[in-house]
Amino acid sequence: MDSLQLTSLLFLIAAGLLFIGLERFYPYSPGQKFFRKGFFTDFFLYALLQSWVLGMLIFWLIQWVDSGTGLSRYRLVSDWPVWVQLLFFVVLHDFYIYWFHRWMHHSPVLWRLHEAHHSPKEVDWIAGMRSHSLEICINQTIEFAPMVLLGAAPEVAVLKGTVSGVWGMWIHANINVQSGFLHYLINGPEMHRWHHAAEITRGGLNYATKFAFWDWMFKTAWLPGTQKPAAYGLADVDFPDNYVKQHLFAFRKF
Repeated sequence: MDSLQLTSLLFLIAAGLLFIGLERFYPYSPGQKFFRKGFFTDFFLYALLQSWVLGMLIFWLIQWVDSGTGLSRYRLVSDWPVWVQLLFFVVLHDFYIYWFHRWMHHSPVLWRLHEAHHSPKEVDWIAGMRSHSLEICINQTIEFAPMVLLGAAPEVAVLKGTVSGVWGMWIHANINVQSGFLHYLINGPEMHRWHHAAEITRGGLNYATKFAFWDWMFKTAWLPGTQKPAAYGLADVDFPDNYVKQHLFAFRKF
């Protein structure tokens, strides 16, 4: 597992460097700076510090649930091939996240948590890491708990985390890509950057993370040809720049 974790880390670093290079040569929004406003907060506080701290907390929560229920001892998916386990959990979580993501855009309470993710006014490969810690706790506990409780192979969690990490960077990247018929199947920057458009963020569209067919299936897809968003970020609030204030902002009065 140690070698797999190291390989996963190196793969994530390589993917990040690749997306950075593609942003320089094929930008969706030309002129966007690498060190844009909020970059250091997103990279050091959200991507590195928050991810590490919450990863430890979520692991403890899952272990606590398992110690109380003993579900993992039934090893319900342990006999499946690893690739089948991985595919199962990727699709299962993506289906969940589509509906929870859609709910966050229509629930006044959950929207307060989700605002942080939509606050960057310039969207790039690292902007997707900006998410309120409570939102991360909810989603990543639900993402990884079934793997442990159903008895998945240990490497499945590492592989699933790698897939999610790379895909998160990809769909937010400032890359001008045309995926053709694939945009009906898998999600990419051309659809997801519309999800962050300031003019339509609150109501929401293009909720899918990995599989775009959820949006097409449930009639929330939006891809208007060559037109591009006028702006990104939150148009109705003045979102704080400070990491701590960004978290506290979710609890302001309605």
